[in-house]
Amino acid sequence: MNDASASGRIVDSRGWVLGVLTSIYLVNFIDRQILAILLPQVKAEFDLSDTFLGLLVGPTFAFFYATMGLPLALLADRVNRRRLIAASLALFSAMTIACGLVVQFWQLAVARILTGVGEAGTGPASQTMITDLYPPERRARAQAIYATGANLGVLVAFAAGGAIAQAWGWRAAFIAAGIPGLVIAVVLLATVRDPRRGASDPVASQENAPAFGTVMGQLWRSRAFRYTALGACSTCFTAYALGSFFPLFLSRSHGLSTAEIGIVMALIMGVCGGLATYAAGHLADRFGRRDQRWYSWVPALAALAPLPLAPICFLAPDTGVALAAAIVPLSLTAAFIGPTIAIVQRLVPVRSRATAVATLILIDNIVGLGLGPQFVGLASDLWKPALGEDSLRYAMLAAMAGSAVSVFGFVMAARHLRTDIAAREAAAAAPASIG
Repeated sequence: MNDASASGRIVDSRGWVLGVLTSIYLVNFIDRQILAILLPQVKAEFDLSDTFLGLLVGPTFAFFYATMGLPLALLADRVNRRRLIAASLALFSAMTIACGLVVQFWQLAVARILTGVGEAGTGPASQTMITDLYPPERRARAQAIYATGANLGVLVAFAAGGAIAQAWGWRAAFIAAGIPGLVIAVVLLATVRDPRRGASDPVASQENAPAFGTVMGQLWRSRAFRYTALGACSTCFTAYALGSFFPLFLSRSHGLSTAEIGIVMALIMGVCGGLATYAAGHLADRFGRRDQRWYSWVPALAALAPLPLAPICFLAPDTGVALAAAIVPLSLTAAFIGPTIAIVQRLVPVRSRATAVATLILIDNIVGLGLGPQFVGLASDLWKPALGEDSLRYAMLAAMAGSAVSVFGFVMAARHLRTDIAAREAAAAAPASIG
């Protein structure tokens, strides 16, 4: 049965499509981040060092998630995106359930690898579908709504995951996290159609998907893209370092229980973070109508704001003071997503968008998810002989250097953004003016 024949089941409302895709991103982040709240129990069961925990949270997942993103994005630029997303969603949900059934560490590592492979197929395809549904002046907000799925996923992962793990153990938490994605895959196939590519662009494009090398050449020639990638991957370095090890930091340095940590992380990264992520996209669209550079300035400000609060957050002996200082740094970890996705998709042709987004995700996750948690784990173990249990405090504080680099990247991207967008729009309009 094709999409058109599914009348009565297919929903045309772009709000519904955005909601379904956001729910997929939500379960994506539940399955990705739930391991963070389970680290103390996993560490105890398998007798792991902080270095091995960083390996499990970071490179084990990130390398395959990032590298598989490119071939799956090339596929998304050529095939029905709805079906690709549904298949990928089913895979990573099943592998999350498998994480709860393992009996040895290597099995958990393999299940996390396959979780990453599945998740790689959902993001770029979803983000290009959203771009096809919304005009340029509304895309950052739409992409930010989608990005709040990350915050909501963290909320559920930490709040529900922490409660389930404390009551029934970490295995039960993994199994519970994997089930919703299988249900949403059915909903996606039953109610959503793949929108026409370029449907909301000022100049319609009928071009075929270009070769991979062509897309890479387009991205490399764009200084706005290069600096945006620097800003985004540096933000991710700090964001994944904090998100992965902050629960262990609260347990080790402040003595909070698993359930207490889950509530704290859910409120800060889930509720406050979701509001901050949406606000960043809304502000970028609002101010970007007058000056496109705001699409870079908003994430630059989001990277700058946490820097003066980080020393208080990680070094304060009082738990209340540390948590108060953590609100801004943890809330802004995903604020860059909406504006940066809107930027990248305006810098390439319509049929290159999934590949361009996947390229950004590859860079973000190799540097951010791959190196951020691993850096904290290695630094914590390296400094432990001198600093004892406080080594994790200083390792996480050192990871904040990524935010400082991010500010530089986004500010530099703003300098080239208007020129590069104008060049792309002129190239898109040129064929239409011939004859």
